[in-house]
Amino acid sequence: MSPESSTADETVQSGWSPSMTTRARSPRLGVTVVAELVEAIVRGDIPTGGTLPPEAVLCEQFGVSRTVIRESVKRLEEKGLVTVAQGRGTQVTPSRSWNMLDATVLSALVANDATLGVLDDLTEVRAALEAVIAKDAAESRTQQQLERLRNALQLMRDTIGDEPAFGEADVVFHAVVGEMTDNRLADNIVKTLFYQARLSARFSRHSELELTLDEHEAVFAAIEAADPEAAEAAMRAHIIDAWERRRPPNPRRNDG
Repeated sequence: MSPESSTADETVQSGWSPSMTTRARSPRLGVTVVAELVEAIVRGDIPTGGTLPPEAVLCEQFGVSRTVIRESVKRLEEKGLVTVAQGRGTQVTPSRSWNMLDATVLSALVANDATLGVLDDLTEVRAALEAVIAKDAAESRTQQQLERLRNALQLMRDTIGDEPAFGEADVVFHAVVGEMTDNRLADNIVKTLFYQARLSARFSRHSELELTLDEHEAVFAAIEAADPEAAEAAMRAHIIDAWERRRPPNPRRNDG
């Protein structure tokens, strides 16, 4: 059964309808449709196994054509959030099927991360990957790369009294370390995770800048000394410890 042939009863069962009134048409409205449906799925407004509202209802609510809705559903399917099954409509899949590195999905996950479990997991994955990257940097860095990293560290020192500028210098430091590895996949994943995390006010809370600077000094020293194990350990410790210092006092996940 196609999305438009889903029944009105299925819409009621999902317990969800778009929050907006009919919208004016826009070339970017398809992006908006996808983003709002992703939000609804991630929030659990449309639960796993639940179905999206019928195509006609979505057209009316979003103020778009059936073509836009069909393309939007296709985007959701590509992101792993739904399956279109004959006789069952467009069903939401379990979260283990979602592409969590997709920018729209990851953004929604971070924004709706009530227990901070997503940011905790993100930090662990980032720490593991950046530790490997730092190890590679210590093994293969050139003098030119080392000089760029030294300049990035100096920028952090120079901006220690200006937290926003210090934060930007911090980003530059990590970017330079990332350029020092041939593992482009790890570097790309780290950039994706770091970018989405920084958009969260809970991730970017005030940190102890002196401690943060000391941790970057340790990473730089290990890379300069061409000590892969020390660089790996210093980077991992920095990312984990920096998050623990900034982490809001929300209850942790109940993994039981």
